[in-house]
Amino acid sequence: MQRPKTRRAGCAWPLLLQAEFCYEFYSYQSNTNADYRHFLINKSGNTMQSLFHLAFHVRDLDAARQFYGSVLGCREGRSTDTWVDFDFFGHQISLHLGEPFATTNTGHVAEHLVPMPHLGAILQMDDWQALADQLTAKGVAFVLAPHIRFAGEPGEQATMFFRDPSGNPIEIKGFRSLEGVFET
Repeated sequence: MQRPKTRRAGCAWPLLLQAEFCYEFYSYQSNTNADYRHFLINKSGNTMQSLFHLAFHVRDLDAARQFYGSVLGCREGRSTDTWVDFDFFGHQISLHLGEPFATTNTGHVAEHLVPMPHLGAILQMDDWQALADQLTAKGVAFVLAPHIRFAGEPGEQATMFFRDPSGNPIEIKGFRSLEGVFET
């Protein structure tokens, strides 16, 4: 394991586990430039790797496979007749057959109303730009076209919103440095 590049202190689930699981958060990028790892280090100095898992509905697994695999470039994992897992930028998403959750454009961000709820990922700026170029070339219809928001302010970021074939909204953000994600 490489030495972590960023460090953040805090408390996970403070009301439930405050004493045992105060942590320092580390994030590093592996030698492949494609693998981001996040670690929680508790008071005892033990490391817990942290990845998220999100399961949601899609109407058509074949269309989802094509979109998440061929368009977004996510690696497919396990599957059955009713669900499929993907490596969504280093995290696990599980797409299950069913009716997707309802969304509305009620998220006020800068001068835009964005779809809520939505899922997303945060990438380094170069990776974000490459993905934005790829999605544009593949004709993805953007809800909010790739652009920079909060320019010159703490938290400056690139963002884009689009939907999967079942209508699930996705936001991909880009930062020059992942240390800027929580800047205020």
